[in-house]
Amino acid sequence: MTPRRSPAITLSTSSVYPGSCADAFETAARLGYDGVEVMVWTDPVSRDAVALRRLAEHYGMPVLSVHAPTLLLTQRVWGRDPWTKLELSVELAQDLGADVVVAHPPFRWQREYAAGFVDGVREVSRRTGTAIAVENMFPWRAGGRDLLAYSPGWEVVDEDYDQVTLDVSHAATSGRDAQELARELAGRLRHLHLTDGSGSAKDEHLVPGRGAQPVAGLLGDLVDAGFTGHVVAEINTRRSRAPGERERDLAETLAFARRHLRQS
Repeated sequence: MTPRRSPAITLSTSSVYPGSCADAFETAARLGYDGVEVMVWTDPVSRDAVALRRLAEHYGMPVLSVHAPTLLLTQRVWGRDPWTKLELSVELAQDLGADVVVAHPPFRWQREYAAGFVDGVREVSRRTGTAIAVENMFPWRAGGRDLLAYSPGWEVVDEDYDQVTLDVSHAATSGRDAQELARELAGRLRHLHLTDGSGSAKDEHLVPGRGAQPVAGLLGDLVDAGFTGHVVAEINTRRSRAPGERERDLAETLAFARRHLRQS
């Protein structure tokens, strides 16, 4: 019998922010992660295939996925056209040997992009052979009201995406149970952003186990289902103050993943 392949546990470069891409590769290697997810960001290295290959080779940390620049803070990265951003993200992933590109749904004001997004993502993925896994988001809240910031919407279950990224913190912020969401997505779940949330209106990206989401059960379900995608540590460490606090949180996240994916 062929042994079942375990999911790779990788580190998102966003987890060391405001540190650099280079910091993320060094940290991932030292703590024992299986690889890196590159968040395309304002850091020029995050969009430089040559520099990223050098980091991957130097630290022995392959880039297994790329997160397209679809945040408000990256609106000017690779220009203004959202399809160009997605195409360049796929090109970067292919240059690095990564097999997944993570993308967010369009903002509502990106009307033309939003109108053709579901079919367009499928076409780019088909043409390039690279998986584009659209990430679940959440409603924005102001004055006690939910604001519809995304189009077609923040709820990925309702859209005809072939492949999806499940972000546990986003599930918490939207009031969803991440374990149940994974079950609803079933075979469409391609990629996981491992984190946690308390259910606050704020997108917290807590260390898994420190929030209210059933993260351990979610990972157990993935093992039972034979999930072979990537499990990406994407926690918020930007407020780390004490010496070694960021490293301890990232080490705890890795240990949590290995334990509940039954790798240790």
